[in-house]
This record gives sequence, C-alpha cells and structure tokens, in this order.
Amino acid sequence: MDRSRVALLVLLAVLLVVPLALDRYLLSVMILILYFAFVGQAWNIMMGFCGQLSLGHALYVGLGAYTAAALYQHFGVIPWVGMLAAVAVCVAAASIIGWLAFRFGIGGTYFALLTIAFAEFTRIGFDHFGWVGASGGFFLKVVQQDRFDLVNLRGHPLMFYYLALGLAVAAFLLSAWLLRGRLGFYFRAIRDNEEAARAAGVDTFRYKMYAVQISAGMTALAGVFFAFYYNNLFPEQIFNMGRSIEIILAPIIGGVGTLFGPVLGAAVLTALSEGINELLDLSGQEIPGAKHILYGIALGLSIMFMPNGIWPAIASRLGFRRQDGDDDDAG
Repeated sequence: MDRSRVALLVLLAVLLVVPLALDRYLLSVMILILYFAFVGQAWNIMMGFCGQLSLGHALYVGLGAYTAAALYQHFGVIPWVGMLAAVAVCVAAASIIGWLAFRFGIGGTYFALLTIAFAEFTRIGFDHFGWVGASGGFFLKVVQQDRFDLVNLRGHPLMFYYLALGLAVAAFLLSAWLLRGRLGFYFRAIRDNEEAARAAGVDTFRYKMYAVQISAGMTALAGVFFAFYYNNLFPEQIFNMGRSIEIILAPIIGGVGTLFGPVLGAAVLTALSEGINELLDLSGQEIPGAKHILYGIALGLSIMFMPNGIWPAIASRLGFRRQDGDDDDAG
C-alpha cells in the first residue's frame, strides 16, 4: 500500500475519534470543514475534472435545502426521502442550465455568468415565495439537542458531524472512482482540449451534461444537510453570490482537479475564518468583511506562491504517488 493511502486511512481514523474529545464550538468548526470539503468536491467534479466554471453553485444548495425542508415541514416527509426530491430538482435545474449553455455553444466566462444569473433570479423568486417564508425566512422546528433522531435528522451536533464525515468520504471516493474510469477520462479530455476531444469522437455535450448533473445532485445533498443542521433558511443568505464564492474557494486554494485539494482547502479556510473571528472577539473590535478580506489574501498568496494549489505542492514534497499522468494526486 502506497504512502498516500496509508495517510488517508490514518486521517480517517483520526476524524472518526476526534469529535469525542471536542467541545461544542470545536465540533461545529469540524462540521463546517467537512461541509465545505463536500461541496468543494462536488464543484471540483464540474470544474476541476471537466473544466466547466460555475459561479452560481449556491443555486443547488438553496434548491436542495428548500425542497427537503418544505417537504418535511408541510407534509412530514422524512429528510431521507426529501433528499431524493432535492437531488431530482437540482439535477433538473442543472440540466436546463447545461442544455441552454452547451446546445448553443455558451462556454467559459459566459457559462459562468449564466450560472450566476440563474442563482440570482432564483434568489429573487424565493424572496417572494410565501409558501416557504419568502424573505422573512423558513424555519424548521428545533428539538432538544441531546437526542439522536437519525430518521428525521434532529438532534445532537455529534450526529451531524458523522453525517458530514460520511458525505465527505463518499464524495472523495466517488471522485476517485470517476478519475479512474472512462467518465473521468472523457471529463479531463474535455477540460484540456474540448475541440480535440470532439474530433476524437467524444460526445462533449453528453459528458458535460453528466458533469453538471453529478455536481448539482451532490450539492443538493449539502443543501439538505444545511437546512436540517441550521434549521433556518433565508433566500438572501443561501442563494447569495458570497455563498457560491465560499464553495469554490476551498478547491481553488487546495488544488483544483485534485482529490484532496478541496479537503485541505476547506480546513485551511475554515481555520483562518474562525481564527480571525476569535481574535476580533478577544480584541473587542469589529471589522466589516474581515472574513472576505482574509479569503482574498489567502487566495492571492496561493496564486502567487502555489498556483496549482496547496495540496499539489505538499504532495510533491511528501512524495505521494499520483493517480495518473495528470495533476490529480492520490490524496
């Protein structure tokens, strides 16, 4: 077994036991890290593997969250069934966006703008959608946090930690499986040179659609997790452009197109964010937008000194084996 797999197994063992020694605050930080690792991995499949830049991924978080939450609140549908509906809604939305873009040759920057546009008009629509609270917010009933109601996703943060860990591990394994298979090969061919891939006989429309659908379906699960963990949804919060930027920063800083980049990027950014919040609380000062300034600095430093991301630089120093001849590292 190579060193990268040994390191992954050790990391997984640590993540399985570490929450037992954490207080509520640190446990919430770990949940955030795993959440952003998961959504970063979902975005990475679309951009890092297939080269389709989405700047409106908050659309799928919001649609997934509202779908499952509304079904639970209004009809008593358990979130596990609501997840299926959420995935279906988000895959349908991604299919519409993908069809409009790829059928009419919209790519690159214009495709990114299209994803922003869909996220924004959905946010405006939900601001006036009274059935789910409109701009006033949609709230799920909060229960005692000493419970472990896995069926209804109600209860202790420790339960949500292991759910987030399960999602992150599943996303990592799915990404690894995609990279090793024909689908991943076609994705990377489109990413590297779409014209050459089409000339070689690859149905680029079909495989780009697969990429956006897989990414949207995964992100829908993150939305369901968000809704039942935080118990409140506001269109301005969940569909906001800033939410999309938070999703993409982890894989960009960690290493776009790699397996472990989104995980490492999520850990670094969440630690920086919580660290600056703690420092500001201790100093008694308030700096508006401090987190976003910090994110900008981190992104700038990463581009200047590690343009391929933090993980590729670390992996090469540690001698971790690459998955293939590309920039996709084993971890």
